[in-house]
Amino acid sequence: MTHRDRSEYKTDSSVMAVCKSVTIPGMTGHVRRNTQQKPDTVIVHEWCWNAQAKHADIVLPAATFLERNDIASSSRDPFLVYMQKAAEPVGQSLTDYEIFSELAEELGAKEAFTEGRDEGQWLQVIYDETRIKAGKSGIDLPNFEDFKAKGWFENPMPKEPRIMLKDFREDPVANALGTPSGKIEIFSETVAGFGYEECPGFPFWSDPKEWLGQDTPEYPLHLISNQPKNKLHSQLDHGSYSRKSKINGREPVVIHPDDAKARNIEDGSLVRLFNGRGACLCSAVVSDQVRPRVLQLSTGAWFDPPQPGVSEVSCRHGNPNVLTRDEGTSRLAQGPSPLTCLVDIELFDGETSGMPLEAFSPPVIKSSKYP
Repeated sequence: MTHRDRSEYKTDSSVMAVCKSVTIPGMTGHVRRNTQQKPDTVIVHEWCWNAQAKHADIVLPAATFLERNDIASSSRDPFLVYMQKAAEPVGQSLTDYEIFSELAEELGAKEAFTEGRDEGQWLQVIYDETRIKAGKSGIDLPNFEDFKAKGWFENPMPKEPRIMLKDFREDPVANALGTPSGKIEIFSETVAGFGYEECPGFPFWSDPKEWLGQDTPEYPLHLISNQPKNKLHSQLDHGSYSRKSKINGREPVVIHPDDAKARNIEDGSLVRLFNGRGACLCSAVVSDQVRPRVLQLSTGAWFDPPQPGVSEVSCRHGNPNVLTRDEGTSRLAQGPSPLTCLVDIELFDGETSGMPLEAFSPPVIKSSKYP
């Protein structure tokens, strides 16, 4: 097991440029606003003017999954699918592979990057390697051309149910686990050896950084920022299905009737959620589906900052990322920790005429040499 303390990246001033491909829209703003890490140039591959594209210095128009050939699979279902492109890339957009191939050519490294293969040839190489590995597990995949022609392969369900650690339980000596001791380990010498206070090498309870269980919480309400039910993360937030759930164009925040009454908040009220990290505008939904002192605001609203000079609001659209901690669960795991977040909420009586919603508005293209 190897490990590198990721906290060192925060002060790595050698990072001059970041190129992002296939990432969740909205994260580029965090790279930009981090006071300790500000690369000179941010480059993104995008197919639409989402929040990520609007916060980048250079946007490379990228093809969607409908405009490229690919292979789809998941560890949670038995199907392997050949994704035949439905249309050619629109306008000047290219597939990610074509973009990186052209960048490599500009750097004089195209042959080293592509190894002389195009998209289709790489798909076959990857498939053939997978076919060999699958054969060792008793799975008989067809050859690439037959798979491509049929379009899919279904792995037969096992004849017997899979039992966790079955071989190990039957013979723990002959079928030792991949741990240092070969056994199930509750304590890890390796993890303990890192010397991290938050990772002592064994399971233990650690108080969240922010929660209502603190003796004197800094803010009175706990924010739950769950995954949305109307989109995946922030993808297609500009689509009609996601927009239908918004109230007056903003993301809804659910508040308990007791908390709403104490703040003169009603259904549909324009409210401001805030803490020491930022503030966002939302539309209130008063409901007893949440507990008192708890707010629920789904993730995924495209980040929509106001014009420079506005300090009372960080996002006009209702993105909870401006409120949550941008800090990993530990130096070892670096998992996300957005659910440990305290906030307050109030009726917003400020001026909104100078803060129109622009989350879905493309930037003004000043000039272009292309038609």
